[in-house]
Amino acid sequence: MVALAALAASTAALADINVGVVLSLTGPGSGLGIPMQNEIKLWPQTLAGEKLNVIILDDASDPGKGVSNTKRLVTEDKVDVIIGSCLTPVAAAMAPVAAEAKTVQLAGSPVGVPAGQDQWLFRLPQSNDVMAHAMVAHMKKLGVKTVGFLGYTDAYGEQWLKAFTTEGEKNGIKVVATERFARTDTSVTPQALKLVSANPDAMLVVASGSGAAMPEKAIVERGYKGKIYQTHAAATPDLMRIGGKDVEGTYVVSGPAMLGDQLPESNPSKKLATDFYTQYDKAYGKATLNQFAGHAYDAHVALAKAVPVALKKAKPGTPEFRAALKDALEANGRTVFAHGVMNWTKDDHWGYTNETGVMVKVSDGKFVVEK
Repeated sequence: MVALAALAASTAALADINVGVVLSLTGPGSGLGIPMQNEIKLWPQTLAGEKLNVIILDDASDPGKGVSNTKRLVTEDKVDVIIGSCLTPVAAAMAPVAAEAKTVQLAGSPVGVPAGQDQWLFRLPQSNDVMAHAMVAHMKKLGVKTVGFLGYTDAYGEQWLKAFTTEGEKNGIKVVATERFARTDTSVTPQALKLVSANPDAMLVVASGSGAAMPEKAIVERGYKGKIYQTHAAATPDLMRIGGKDVEGTYVVSGPAMLGDQLPESNPSKKLATDFYTQYDKAYGKATLNQFAGHAYDAHVALAKAVPVALKKAKPGTPEFRAALKDALEANGRTVFAHGVMNWTKDDHWGYTNETGVMVKVSDGKFVVEK
């Protein structure tokens, strides 16, 4: 009987599902990482009937720290799946480590990697192409023809410039001035002066979290009176908290997750978005959630569908289970997320469609869905 009990205990331990999480809980990305951590803390303690162990590590908004955290998770903790990071440069640095360990990485940022190198990398956020589609459609509706670009010097800025330029040109919208800045910069006055002097119909600011307000304030303070747009990485309360009156009227492209009951009944994500919005508000207070917390909610939605399939093939804690989980995510089919409708496939680890992006406007310090 003792031997049987020991065997049962061993089997149960083997069945525990270990999730490694790497997020920016300190540094410039903390405004994105902390809400993701908050949402993960609301997850159930079991998944598909198995105990769920979650290990959360701080990457301090630093790619090097993200790499060391990922190495620890795959070598010491032997996790079954990795979530992170919320910052594109950190997620990009983590990707080769996760891939070498043949462990699924659910990135909390729209990270791009060279073609063919994302076999183990799945994105929870919408692609920049999908969000640029929604933004350009809105600009076209308002008669915008020329745009000034002010964005990060890193991969996120570069990918948005490429996506927006391509989609804009298809719709008769041209980028007439381009300026860049580093995430660590505390001022963009020279760049703002150049952009304002170009006097485009609209400005596109590409920044994230608490760093998104500073460049917009600089443009407004230099006297710009045109339309200002921000990307989905700026769809956080920090934009209004830091930007104040200077960001009133800003157009922001967002996933549906943070919009809850503002969504029309026809939006397939309304039910999950409202559930996410309601439970997060109840746990942490009104107006504290952001786009990134929604990605953490959707990570659980994805795993809840894929893990039972993978468990039919192998036990957690094994290479076979990790491979089965990857296959299951690729075969999840049409899956409604709080952030839109996802359909990952073997050839597409972005998954969202062009119907996903929702345009909102900052009005009285809140995001209001554009009709």
